[in-house]
Amino acid sequence: MLALVRSGAAGRQVLARLPVAARDRVDLRTGDVNDPAALGPALAGADGIVHLVALARDRSAGRELNRVNVQGTRNVINAAEAAGIRRLVHLGALGVVDDPRLHHASSKARAEQLVRASALDWTILKPSLMWGERDGFFNIVAGLVRISSGVVPVPGDGRTRFQPLAVSDGAVAIRLSIERPATIGASYDLGGPRYWTYREITQEVLRGMGRRRLVVPVPLPLILLVAGTAEKLRIPFPVATDQLRQLKLDNVGPLGAYEAAFGIAPSEMAGNLGYLARKRRDQEPGRS
Repeated sequence: MLALVRSGAAGRQVLARLPVAARDRVDLRTGDVNDPAALGPALAGADGIVHLVALARDRSAGRELNRVNVQGTRNVINAAEAAGIRRLVHLGALGVVDDPRLHHASSKARAEQLVRASALDWTILKPSLMWGERDGFFNIVAGLVRISSGVVPVPGDGRTRFQPLAVSDGAVAIRLSIERPATIGASYDLGGPRYWTYREITQEVLRGMGRRRLVVPVPLPLILLVAGTAEKLRIPFPVATDQLRQLKLDNVGPLGAYEAAFGIAPSEMAGNLGYLARKRRDQEPGRS
C-alpha cells in the first residue's frame, strides 16, 4: 500500500498509529496535492487512488478551501490521468451544495463535479459526520465540555439533523468500493442507522464522557458574531462562521442507504463515544 504524506514527520505519525505488523506493508511517499510536480513520482506504481485530502474550514473566506479541496482534487485527477491510473475513490461529503455563501459545502460540491467529469473509473463516497478515535467534530464538542462551567452551548435551536457514521464503517465502504467494479461511476450517501439533532449529539457526547452539563441553545447570530470576531483576530474558536452558516441545512441521507449499498448494517453511535473521555491526543483505536 502506498500512502501520500506531506513530510517525514507526518509519515512517522501515520505509521505509529498502525499495528506493528502492518507498518512494513506501507510504502510512504512524500508529496502534496497542491504540488503537481511531486504528485507524478508519488503515484508511481499505484493501481488506484483513494483521495481523502480535504480541509473542513479556513480563515480566508474560502480561499484555502478552494485551493485544497477543489484545486487539489483537480491536481490529483490530472496526475492520475498522466500516470495512466484509472481507478479513483473520492471522499466527498453528504448534503453539500455549490452555494458560494457556504465555502466548505461549495468547495466539496465542486470537487465532486471535477471527479464526475473526469475520464477516470471513479466512485464517490459521501459521509455525514464521522465518529471514532481522533475524529474532528465530536472531539470539538468534547473540548467545549471540558472548558465549560456547567453549561454547553448549542448553536441556534439545536435541531439541525445529522446522520453520524463510524470511521470504521467509512473504511469498510472504501475497501468494498475498491474491490467491487460495480461501484464504478456511482455516488453513495453514507450515513449511520439513525438521525441525530445537534442537541442530541451534544447530550450523547456528555454521556460518553461521563459528564453532566446543561445544554443551552444560543442564538445563531450571537455565535456568528463571536466566531467572526475570533477569525478576524486569529483567535482559536471551536467552530468557523462558515460551519455555522451550514447549520441551516440538514446533513442526512436516506436511512438504510449504507446497508443497501454494501450489505452491512452501519454501527450505532449511541453508547459508543467513550473514547471522548480521553483527550484527542490520547485516543487510540480499540480502546474503550
